[in-house]
Amino acid sequence: MKPEVYAIQRGRSGWKLSRRDLAAAAAVAGAAAMPGCGPAPPCHGGAAHSDWVMSLAFGPGGKLLASGSGDHTVKLWSMPDGALLKTLKGHSAAVWSVAISPDGRLLASGSLDKTLGLWSLPDGAALKRLTAESGEVQSVAIGPDGRLLASGSDDNTIKLWSLPDGAPLKTLAGHSGWVKRVAISLDGRLLVSGSADATIKLWSLPDGTLLRTLGGHKGWVRSAAISPDGRLLASGGDDKTIKLWSLPDGALLKTLLGHSDWVDSIAISPDGRLLVSSSDDKTIKLWSLPDGALLKTLKGHSEPVDAVAVSPDGKRLASGSQDGVVQLWTLPEGQPLPTCLMDLEAMRPDAVGVQYTRGGASYTQGCGSPIPAGAVCTCNCVPGKLCRCVGHTSCSCVGHTSGGGGGGGHYWYPN
Repeated sequence: MKPEVYAIQRGRSGWKLSRRDLAAAAAVAGAAAMPGCGPAPPCHGGAAHSDWVMSLAFGPGGKLLASGSGDHTVKLWSMPDGALLKTLKGHSAAVWSVAISPDGRLLASGSLDKTLGLWSLPDGAALKRLTAESGEVQSVAIGPDGRLLASGSDDNTIKLWSLPDGAPLKTLAGHSGWVKRVAISLDGRLLVSGSADATIKLWSLPDGTLLRTLGGHKGWVRSAAISPDGRLLASGGDDKTIKLWSLPDGALLKTLLGHSDWVDSIAISPDGRLLVSSSDDKTIKLWSLPDGALLKTLKGHSEPVDAVAVSPDGKRLASGSQDGVVQLWTLPEGQPLPTCLMDLEAMRPDAVGVQYTRGGASYTQGCGSPIPAGAVCTCNCVPGKLCRCVGHTSCSCVGHTSGGGGGGGHYWYPN
Protein backbone atom coordinates (compact mmCIF):
# COMPACT_ATOMS: atom_id res chain seq x y z
CA MET A 1 0.00 0.00 0.00
CA LYS A 2 1.27 3.42 -0.89
CA PRO A 3 2.14 5.32 2.31
CA GLU A 4 0.09 8.45 2.96
CA VAL A 5 0.06 11.23 5.52
CA TYR A 6 -2.95 13.02 6.94
CA ALA A 7 -3.16 16.76 7.34
CA ILE A 8 -5.64 19.25 8.67
CA GLN A 9 -6.99 21.87 6.27
CA ARG A 10 -8.97 24.93 7.34
CA GLY A 11 -11.15 26.31 4.58
CA ARG A 12 -14.22 28.49 4.35
CA SER A 13 -16.45 25.56 5.28
CA GLY A 14 -14.38 24.66 8.35
CA TRP A 15 -11.80 22.03 9.23
CA LYS A 16 -11.45 18.78 7.28
CA LEU A 17 -9.05 15.87 7.04
CA SER A 18 -7.17 15.62 3.76
CA ARG A 19 -4.60 13.23 2.35
CA ARG A 20 -1.40 13.94 0.49
CA ASP A 21 1.06 11.32 -0.67
CA LEU A 22 4.30 10.78 1.18
CA ALA A 23 6.35 12.33 -1.59
CA ALA A 24 4.58 15.66 -1.18
CA ALA A 25 5.03 15.55 2.55
CA ALA A 26 8.68 14.59 2.13
CA ALA A 27 9.20 17.55 -0.13
CA VAL A 28 7.79 19.85 2.51
CA ALA A 29 9.84 18.19 5.23
CA GLY A 30 12.94 18.38 3.07
CA ALA A 31 12.43 22.08 2.53
CA ALA A 32 11.94 22.51 6.25
CA ALA A 33 15.21 20.74 6.96
CA MET A 34 17.22 23.03 4.71
CA PRO A 35 19.62 25.49 6.35
CA GLY A 36 17.86 28.60 7.57
CA CYS A 37 14.47 26.89 7.70
CA GLY A 38 12.36 27.30 10.78
CA PRO A 39 8.79 27.64 11.95
CA ALA A 40 6.66 30.60 11.04
CA PRO A 41 6.94 33.72 13.21
CA PRO A 42 5.27 33.13 16.60
CA CYS A 43 1.94 34.76 15.76
CA HIS A 44 2.07 34.64 11.97
CA GLY A 45 -1.46 35.09 10.65
CA GLY A 46 -2.83 34.66 14.16
CA ALA A 47 -5.86 36.54 15.40
CA ALA A 48 -7.75 36.75 18.65
CA HIS A 49 -11.02 37.75 16.99
CA SER A 50 -12.51 37.47 13.52
CA ASP A 51 -13.38 41.18 13.52
CA TRP A 52 -12.14 44.42 15.05
CA VAL A 53 -10.86 44.33 18.63
CA MET A 54 -12.67 47.32 20.08
CA SER A 55 -11.96 47.18 23.82
CA LEU A 56 -9.59 45.58 26.34
CA ALA A 57 -9.63 45.35 30.13
CA PHE A 58 -7.29 43.68 32.61
CA GLY A 59 -8.70 42.10 35.73
CA PRO A 60 -7.28 42.87 39.19
CA GLY A 61 -3.94 41.16 39.64
CA GLY A 62 -3.41 41.14 35.87
CA LYS A 63 -4.12 37.41 35.46
CA LEU A 64 -7.15 37.94 33.23
CA LEU A 65 -7.61 39.99 30.06
CA ALA A 66 -11.00 40.58 28.44
CA SER A 67 -11.39 41.62 24.81
CA GLY A 68 -14.55 42.90 23.11
CA SER A 69 -14.95 42.70 19.36
CA GLY A 70 -16.95 43.46 16.28
CA ASP A 71 -17.55 39.70 16.01
CA HIS A 72 -20.22 40.15 18.76
CA THR A 73 -18.18 38.28 21.39
CA VAL A 74 -16.13 38.90 24.50
CA LYS A 75 -13.13 36.63 25.04
CA LEU A 76 -11.38 35.90 28.31
CA TRP A 77 -7.64 35.20 28.21
CA SER A 78 -5.33 34.06 30.99
CA MET A 79 -2.20 36.09 31.57
CA PRO A 80 0.69 35.91 30.98
CA ASP A 81 0.40 32.66 28.95
CA GLY A 82 -2.34 33.93 26.60
CA ALA A 83 -4.63 30.90 26.87
CA LEU A 84 -8.19 31.37 25.67
CA LEU A 85 -10.35 30.60 28.69
CA LYS A 86 -13.81 31.30 27.35
CA THR A 87 -15.76 33.02 24.60
CA LEU A 88 -18.81 34.89 25.85
CA LYS A 89 -21.68 34.95 23.38
CA GLY A 90 -25.00 36.69 23.68
CA HIS A 91 -24.71 40.09 22.03
CA SER A 92 -26.22 40.43 18.57
CA ALA A 93 -23.92 43.24 17.44
CA ALA A 94 -20.40 44.54 17.99
CA VAL A 95 -19.14 44.71 21.58
CA TRP A 96 -17.72 48.21 21.77
CA SER A 97 -16.58 48.29 25.38
CA VAL A 98 -15.73 46.01 28.33
CA ALA A 99 -14.96 46.71 31.98
CA ILE A 100 -14.06 44.46 34.93
CA SER A 101 -15.07 45.20 38.53
CA PRO A 102 -12.31 45.93 41.09
CA ASP A 103 -12.94 42.62 42.88
CA GLY A 104 -12.64 40.73 39.58
CA ARG A 105 -15.99 39.00 39.98
CA LEU A 106 -18.04 40.82 37.33
CA LEU A 107 -17.58 41.92 33.73
CA ALA A 108 -19.75 44.50 31.97
CA SER A 109 -19.98 44.71 28.19
CA GLY A 110 -21.56 47.43 26.08
CA SER A 111 -22.80 46.67 22.59
CA LEU A 112 -24.19 48.27 19.48
CA ASP A 113 -27.24 46.04 20.02
CA LYS A 114 -28.32 48.69 22.60
CA THR A 115 -27.73 46.41 25.58
CA LEU A 116 -25.24 45.94 28.36
CA GLY A 117 -24.24 42.46 29.44
CA LEU A 118 -23.31 41.51 33.00
CA TRP A 119 -21.19 38.35 33.32
CA SER A 120 -19.73 36.57 36.32
CA LEU A 121 -16.01 35.97 36.51
CA PRO A 122 -13.99 33.87 36.16
CA ASP A 123 -16.56 31.39 34.78
CA GLY A 124 -18.10 33.82 32.27
CA ALA A 125 -21.72 32.93 33.05
CA ALA A 126 -24.30 35.41 31.75
CA LEU A 127 -25.98 37.14 34.70
CA LYS A 128 -28.17 39.84 33.24
CA ARG A 129 -28.90 41.87 30.13
CA LEU A 130 -29.61 45.57 30.62
CA THR A 131 -31.45 47.42 27.88
CA ALA A 132 -30.23 50.91 27.10
CA GLU A 133 -33.35 51.27 24.95
CA SER A 134 -32.64 54.40 22.94
CA GLY A 135 -29.03 54.06 21.93
CA GLU A 136 -26.07 51.91 21.01
CA VAL A 137 -23.68 51.54 23.94
CA GLN A 138 -20.33 53.09 23.08
CA SER A 139 -18.50 52.86 26.42
CA VAL A 140 -18.79 51.39 29.93
CA ALA A 141 -16.97 52.03 33.22
CA ILE A 142 -17.31 50.51 36.71
CA GLY A 143 -16.76 52.55 39.88
CA PRO A 144 -13.98 51.68 42.35
CA ASP A 145 -16.37 50.12 44.89
CA GLY A 146 -17.92 47.91 42.20
CA ARG A 147 -21.42 49.20 42.94
CA LEU A 148 -21.86 51.68 40.07
CA LEU A 149 -21.85 51.16 36.31
CA ALA A 150 -21.77 54.07 33.86
CA SER A 151 -22.54 53.71 30.16
CA GLY A 152 -22.25 56.19 27.31
CA SER A 153 -24.49 55.94 24.28
CA ASP A 154 -25.10 57.28 20.81
CA ASP A 155 -28.35 58.80 22.11
CA ASN A 156 -26.08 61.52 23.59
CA THR A 157 -26.69 60.40 27.19
CA ILE A 158 -24.89 58.70 30.06
CA LYS A 159 -26.76 56.16 32.15
CA LEU A 160 -25.91 55.15 35.71
CA TRP A 161 -26.78 51.65 36.93
CA SER A 162 -26.42 49.96 40.30
CA LEU A 163 -24.40 46.77 40.59
CA PRO A 164 -24.71 43.85 40.84
CA ASP A 165 -28.49 44.02 40.32
CA GLY A 166 -28.35 46.29 37.24
CA ALA A 167 -31.13 48.63 38.36
CA PRO A 168 -31.22 51.94 36.43
CA LEU A 169 -30.36 54.89 38.67
CA LYS A 170 -30.13 58.02 36.57
CA THR A 171 -29.76 59.38 33.04
CA LEU A 172 -27.34 62.28 32.54
CA ALA A 173 -28.12 64.58 29.62
CA GLY A 174 -26.05 67.47 28.39
CA HIS A 175 -24.04 66.31 25.38
CA SER A 176 -25.25 67.13 21.88
CA GLY A 177 -23.37 64.23 20.27
CA TRP A 178 -22.59 60.56 20.86
CA VAL A 179 -20.93 59.81 24.19
CA LYS A 180 -17.86 57.92 23.02
CA ARG A 181 -16.03 57.47 26.33
CA VAL A 182 -16.80 57.41 30.04
CA ALA A 183 -14.27 57.10 32.87
CA ILE A 184 -14.60 57.12 36.67
CA SER A 185 -11.93 58.39 39.06
CA LEU A 186 -10.36 56.00 41.57
CA ASP A 187 -11.99 57.84 44.47
CA GLY A 188 -15.38 57.31 42.82
CA ARG A 189 -16.35 60.99 43.04
CA LEU A 190 -15.84 62.09 39.42
CA LEU A 191 -17.24 60.89 36.11
CA VAL A 192 -15.70 62.08 32.83
CA SER A 193 -17.46 61.82 29.47
CA GLY A 194 -16.03 62.49 26.01
CA SER A 195 -18.36 63.13 23.11
CA ALA A 196 -18.75 63.57 19.37
CA ASP A 197 -19.83 67.13 20.19
CA ALA A 198 -16.09 67.90 20.72
CA THR A 199 -16.50 68.44 24.47
CA ILE A 200 -15.57 66.69 27.70
CA LYS A 201 -17.91 66.94 30.66
CA LEU A 202 -17.09 66.44 34.34
CA TRP A 203 -19.89 65.10 36.55
CA SER A 204 -20.00 64.56 40.31
CA LEU A 205 -20.85 61.11 41.64
CA PRO A 206 -23.07 59.62 42.83
CA ASP A 207 -25.56 62.46 42.28
CA GLY A 208 -24.66 63.10 38.62
CA THR A 209 -24.43 66.91 38.85
CA LEU A 210 -22.69 68.53 35.87
CA LEU A 211 -19.62 70.32 37.20
CA ARG A 212 -17.79 71.58 34.14
CA THR A 213 -17.60 71.41 30.34
CA LEU A 214 -14.18 71.39 28.68
CA GLY A 215 -13.79 72.47 25.08
CA GLY A 216 -10.53 72.28 23.18
CA HIS A 217 -10.66 69.41 20.73
CA LYS A 218 -11.57 70.03 17.12
CA GLY A 219 -13.71 67.00 16.43
CA TRP A 220 -14.95 63.95 18.30
CA VAL A 221 -13.44 63.13 21.68
CA ARG A 222 -12.88 59.38 21.36
CA SER A 223 -10.81 58.57 24.44
CA ALA A 224 -10.29 59.72 28.01
CA ALA A 225 -8.43 58.48 31.10
CA ILE A 226 -8.03 59.81 34.64
CA SER A 227 -4.70 59.49 36.47
CA PRO A 228 -4.64 57.28 39.59
CA ASP A 229 -4.22 60.31 41.87
CA GLY A 230 -7.21 62.01 40.24
CA ARG A 231 -5.27 65.17 39.43
CA LEU A 232 -4.87 64.76 35.66
CA LEU A 233 -7.16 63.96 32.75
CA ALA A 234 -5.95 62.88 29.32
CA SER A 235 -8.20 62.98 26.25
CA GLY A 236 -7.73 62.08 22.60
CA GLY A 237 -9.80 62.80 19.52
CA ASP A 238 -10.32 63.13 15.81
CA ASP A 239 -8.03 66.16 15.71
CA LYS A 240 -5.04 63.78 16.14
CA THR A 241 -4.11 65.36 19.47
CA ILE A 242 -3.93 64.31 23.10
CA LYS A 243 -4.77 66.96 25.65
CA LEU A 244 -3.74 66.99 29.30
CA TRP A 245 -6.07 68.74 31.75
CA SER A 246 -5.72 69.43 35.48
CA LEU A 247 -8.45 68.18 37.80
CA PRO A 248 -10.77 69.20 39.31
CA ASP A 249 -10.52 72.69 37.76
CA GLY A 250 -10.28 71.47 34.14
CA ALA A 251 -7.45 73.81 33.08
CA LEU A 252 -5.74 72.79 29.84
CA LEU A 253 -2.11 71.97 30.64
CA LYS A 254 -0.66 70.70 27.40
CA THR A 255 -1.44 69.44 23.90
CA LEU A 256 0.57 66.44 22.70
CA LEU A 257 1.23 66.10 18.98
CA GLY A 258 2.58 63.04 17.22
CA HIS A 259 -0.22 60.88 15.86
CA SER A 260 -1.18 61.31 12.22
CA ASP A 261 -4.79 60.12 12.60
CA TRP A 262 -7.57 59.79 15.20
CA VAL A 263 -6.55 58.97 18.76
CA ASP A 264 -8.82 56.03 19.56
CA SER A 265 -7.76 54.90 23.02
CA ILE A 266 -5.78 56.17 26.02
CA ALA A 267 -4.52 54.45 29.17
CA ILE A 268 -2.46 55.70 32.12
CA SER A 269 -0.12 53.43 34.07
CA PRO A 270 -0.91 52.64 37.74
CA ASP A 271 1.97 54.82 38.95
CA GLY A 272 0.73 57.75 36.84
CA ARG A 273 4.06 58.22 35.08
CA LEU A 274 3.27 56.76 31.66
CA LEU A 275 0.55 57.57 29.13
CA VAL A 276 -0.26 55.12 26.33
CA SER A 277 -2.22 56.17 23.24
CA SER A 278 -3.37 54.29 20.16
CA SER A 279 -4.51 55.61 16.84
CA ASP A 280 -6.02 55.02 13.44
CA ASP A 281 -2.47 55.63 12.18
CA LYS A 282 -1.80 51.98 13.24
CA THR A 283 0.66 52.96 15.96
CA ILE A 284 0.86 53.08 19.74
CA LYS A 285 2.76 55.85 21.47
CA LEU A 286 4.28 55.99 24.95
CA TRP A 287 4.48 59.38 26.66
CA SER A 288 5.96 60.41 30.00
CA LEU A 289 3.80 62.18 32.57
CA PRO A 290 3.32 64.88 33.64
CA ASP A 291 5.62 66.54 31.07
CA GLY A 292 4.12 64.80 28.03
CA ALA A 293 7.42 63.91 26.33
CA LEU A 294 7.13 61.29 23.59
CA LEU A 295 9.17 58.25 24.63
CA LYS A 296 8.53 55.67 21.95
CA THR A 297 6.32 54.70 19.01
CA LEU A 298 5.28 51.05 18.79
CA LYS A 299 4.51 49.53 15.41
CA GLY A 300 3.25 46.07 14.58
CA HIS A 301 -0.47 46.21 13.87
CA SER A 302 -1.56 46.24 10.24
CA GLU A 303 -4.77 48.19 10.87
CA PRO A 304 -5.97 51.01 13.19
CA VAL A 305 -5.40 50.30 16.88
CA ASP A 306 -8.71 50.81 18.67
CA ALA A 307 -7.84 49.67 22.20
CA VAL A 308 -5.02 49.74 24.74
CA ALA A 309 -4.94 48.58 28.37
CA VAL A 310 -2.16 48.58 30.98
CA SER A 311 -1.84 45.72 33.47
CA PRO A 312 -2.32 46.52 37.20
CA ASP A 313 1.42 46.09 37.87
CA GLY A 314 2.27 48.47 35.03
CA LYS A 315 4.62 45.97 33.38
CA ARG A 316 2.46 44.84 30.48
CA LEU A 317 0.52 46.57 27.73
CA ALA A 318 -2.21 44.97 25.63
CA SER A 319 -3.24 46.48 22.30
CA GLY A 320 -6.18 45.52 20.12
CA SER A 321 -6.64 46.38 16.47
CA GLN A 322 -9.00 46.26 13.54
CA ASP A 323 -6.73 43.46 12.25
CA GLY A 324 -8.28 41.20 14.92
CA VAL A 325 -4.97 40.90 16.75
CA VAL A 326 -4.32 41.41 20.46
CA GLN A 327 -0.61 42.08 21.03
CA LEU A 328 1.19 42.14 24.36
CA TRP A 329 4.13 44.49 25.01
CA THR A 330 6.55 45.09 27.88
CA LEU A 331 6.44 48.36 29.77
CA PRO A 332 8.14 50.76 29.93
CA GLU A 333 10.41 49.33 27.20
CA GLY A 334 7.67 48.79 24.64
CA GLN A 335 9.03 45.48 23.38
CA PRO A 336 6.55 43.01 21.81
CA LEU A 337 6.07 39.83 23.82
CA PRO A 338 6.05 36.45 22.04
CA THR A 339 2.79 35.39 23.70
CA CYS A 340 0.14 34.74 21.05
CA LEU A 341 -3.50 35.44 21.83
CA MET A 342 -4.97 33.34 19.06
CA ASP A 343 -8.15 31.43 18.34
CA LEU A 344 -8.14 29.05 15.39
CA GLU A 345 -11.81 29.80 14.74
CA ALA A 346 -10.96 33.49 14.28
CA MET A 347 -7.89 33.05 12.10
CA ARG A 348 -7.41 33.39 8.37
CA PRO A 349 -7.41 30.19 6.31
CA ASP A 350 -3.68 30.64 5.62
CA ALA A 351 -2.75 31.08 9.29
CA VAL A 352 -0.03 28.88 10.75
CA GLY A 353 -0.41 27.63 14.29
CA VAL A 354 -0.68 24.83 16.80
CA GLN A 355 -3.57 24.59 19.24
CA TYR A 356 -3.73 22.40 22.33
CA THR A 357 -5.90 22.16 25.41
CA ARG A 358 -4.96 21.80 29.05
CA GLY A 359 -7.07 22.25 32.15
CA GLY A 360 -10.07 23.47 30.15
CA ALA A 361 -8.11 26.29 28.51
CA SER A 362 -7.20 26.54 24.83
CA TYR A 363 -3.65 27.50 23.86
CA THR A 364 -2.82 28.53 20.30
CA GLN A 365 0.81 29.14 19.39
CA GLY A 366 3.10 29.49 16.45
CA CYS A 367 4.08 26.35 14.58
CA GLY A 368 7.02 24.71 16.34
CA SER A 369 6.10 25.99 19.79
CA PRO A 370 6.76 23.66 22.74
CA ILE A 371 3.78 22.23 24.59
CA PRO A 372 3.60 20.49 27.98
CA ALA A 373 3.57 16.72 28.23
CA GLY A 374 0.08 15.30 28.23
CA ALA A 375 -1.54 18.23 26.44
CA VAL A 376 -4.05 17.45 23.71
CA CYS A 377 -3.20 18.88 20.30
CA THR A 378 -5.95 19.66 17.79
CA CYS A 379 -3.94 19.69 14.57
CA ASN A 380 -3.12 15.98 14.39
CA CYS A 381 0.28 16.38 15.99
CA VAL A 382 1.79 13.91 18.41
CA PRO A 383 3.17 15.40 21.66
CA GLY A 384 6.66 14.29 22.57
CA LYS A 385 8.14 13.94 19.08
CA LEU A 386 11.29 15.77 18.04
CA CYS A 387 10.33 18.83 16.04
CA ARG A 388 11.95 19.43 12.66
CA CYS A 389 13.89 22.71 12.31
CA VAL A 390 13.36 23.55 15.97
CA GLY A 391 15.15 20.84 17.89
CA HIS A 392 13.00 20.69 20.99
CA THR A 393 10.09 18.55 22.08
CA SER A 394 6.92 20.05 20.72
CA CYS A 395 3.68 19.58 18.89
CA SER A 396 4.67 21.11 15.58
CA CYS A 397 3.36 21.11 12.04
CA VAL A 398 5.24 21.77 8.81
CA GLY A 399 3.26 24.22 6.69
CA HIS A 400 2.66 23.49 3.03
CA THR A 401 0.55 25.52 0.60
CA SER A 402 -1.00 23.26 -2.00
CA GLY A 403 -1.56 24.51 -5.50
CA GLY A 404 -3.76 21.71 -6.71
CA GLY A 405 -6.34 19.22 -5.57
CA GLY A 406 -9.18 20.97 -3.81
CA GLY A 407 -8.23 24.44 -4.95
CA GLY A 408 -5.26 24.95 -2.67
CA GLY A 409 -5.16 25.88 0.97
CA HIS A 410 -2.75 25.78 3.88
CA TYR A 411 -1.95 22.38 5.34
CA TRP A 412 -0.35 21.52 8.64
CA TYR A 413 1.60 18.29 8.37
CA PRO A 414 2.42 16.67 11.70
CA ASN A 415 6.13 16.07 12.28
